[in-house]
Amino acid sequence: MIEAGTSAAEALPSTVHALEIEGRQIYLVGTAHVSHSSVDDVHTTIEIVSPDTVCVELCQPRYESLTNPDSWNSLDILKVLREGKVYLLLSSLIMASFQRRIAKQLGIQPGAEMLAAIEDAEKEGAELVLADRRIDITLKRTGARLGFWTKIKVFSQLLGGLLMDEEIDAAQVEELKQEERLADALQLLATELPQAKETLIDERDRYLAQRIRDAPGKKVVAVVGAGHIEGIRREITKNEPLDDLERVPEPRLLPRVLKWAIPIAIVGLLVYGFVSGGATRSRESILLWVLINGGLSAAGSAAALGHPLTILASFLAAPLTSLNPFIAAGWVAGLVQAWVKKPTVQDLENLPDAITSLSGFWHNPLTRVLLVVVLANLGSMIGTFLAGTLIAARTF
Repeated sequence: MIEAGTSAAEALPSTVHALEIEGRQIYLVGTAHVSHSSVDDVHTTIEIVSPDTVCVELCQPRYESLTNPDSWNSLDILKVLREGKVYLLLSSLIMASFQRRIAKQLGIQPGAEMLAAIEDAEKEGAELVLADRRIDITLKRTGARLGFWTKIKVFSQLLGGLLMDEEIDAAQVEELKQEERLADALQLLATELPQAKETLIDERDRYLAQRIRDAPGKKVVAVVGAGHIEGIRREITKNEPLDDLERVPEPRLLPRVLKWAIPIAIVGLLVYGFVSGGATRSRESILLWVLINGGLSAAGSAAALGHPLTILASFLAAPLTSLNPFIAAGWVAGLVQAWVKKPTVQDLENLPDAITSLSGFWHNPLTRVLLVVVLANLGSMIGTFLAGTLIAARTF
């Protein structure tokens, strides 16, 4: 790999890194996704280079969401619940909310530089390549690498971020695009959560690099987040297949075992209590199980501002679903919430604005369904361990 021709490079913005790979010229445009100057850099680069191909840091779902803001209108919340995609959708919305909040402060559309690249590619007659890995694969691979408590930590940090109301100005955004600041941020992420950095940053560096390398044409402009520039430059000479990076790992053995072991252990405790302590002790243990498990699941639905019928459904479902590995209390609660307060088209249209604030997450009917599922499941999970421990203590 060598630097591309200096004559063209000298006229390009400072955020552009010009490379030459096997006789092809590749221009990496490092951007911030909420920066006016990044939009200008994209326009300038494509105008000067006149590329054969423009690569953007988007996957197909994100491309459709960006180019069709009304796509939320067709979201089927019941389908999301049936397919078990609640955590994926909620995580995506929370992460999107950060960009939207900053973009709102700066008066710019999130992903405006990607839109500029898409529009300029069409004007130039250049081929457009969606170079990023699908977001659902990235999040599933991340989840597969994280332990239970780490997942709780990550999700808590995501929810905690919604509470932050820190103002940010354009100068701070531009400062974050400087490589030395980005390196510090990535090093901090690696120290705090190395498993997440590997899938969210390192793997995507490799994926983006290979997709850009495989892009057709002699001249390629790639518009990517500034934090990926160093990794792409390091990986782009390797020419590695992408199959491994697109594969979703099988769930770990321990969670699969616990999914069955815990219900079997609870039932075993109840049966043993009946045999050793008689019907009275068995009834007391069952009542304890119902009140604690159902009560905490109902409390979760209430914390999500669920409908009274949703709260009741959580209470009734949790003691039973906790003994069935194929269904969870949150799914039942979410279906009831979606039934009694089905999100309207207007609710879906308001979703982009709703996710910019904590209150919006709680009051928009669609995100409320998602929160009901998560918090009802969390309550039932805590109730399972707490009630199981108390029953075991009473039995032995």
